[in-house]
Amino acid sequence: MDRVTAELIQDSLVVWDVDAGRRLFKEGFYGKPLGIPKPRDANFDAPLILDLIEATYLVERGVLRVVKDGTELTLKELLEYGERNYERFADKYLVYRDLRRRGFIITPGIKFGSDFAAYKHGPGIDHAPFIIQVRSGSDQLSALDIVRSGRLATSVRKHFTIAVPDHINKKVTYLVFEWWKA
Repeated sequence: MDRVTAELIQDSLVVWDVDAGRRLFKEGFYGKPLGIPKPRDANFDAPLILDLIEATYLVERGVLRVVKDGTELTLKELLEYGERNYERFADKYLVYRDLRRRGFIITPGIKFGSDFAAYKHGPGIDHAPFIIQVRSGSDQLSALDIVRSGRLATSVRKHFTIAVPDHINKKVTYLVFEWWKA
């Protein structure tokens, strides 16, 4: 696949070339077509909007180039931009990259009160079995936090998962909680 171009406009990355956007979406459910909240396939006629984390991943893979004000940003510049503009960007990016490399389709998990939702096959094909919160090893997590998140996950039939990134070893530890009736 030829590298696709996305334009960084404020906090959005836009792939204006509709055919290129369709290819990205079809390849791994990257982005969302503008004005289509729940796309089920790549048959859309709109620009594709990418999240900064997924755009960074695509730049790292050599699939995407990001342009701001006519100048292409390097991977390093994109990572620095993320660190300056997004809370815990490096942690979230490490988790996102690890989950993608494991074969999951990752989408923002805001509607589930989490950082990510992880699908085995993709939105519209299956339901996300995991909702993921990214936490550092030093974060305090109360029993109430676990119960609150677990009840939410159970109510939407998902496994509540905490992802703890280790930047030194470039690894992520996952804690998956499962509730059952006694």
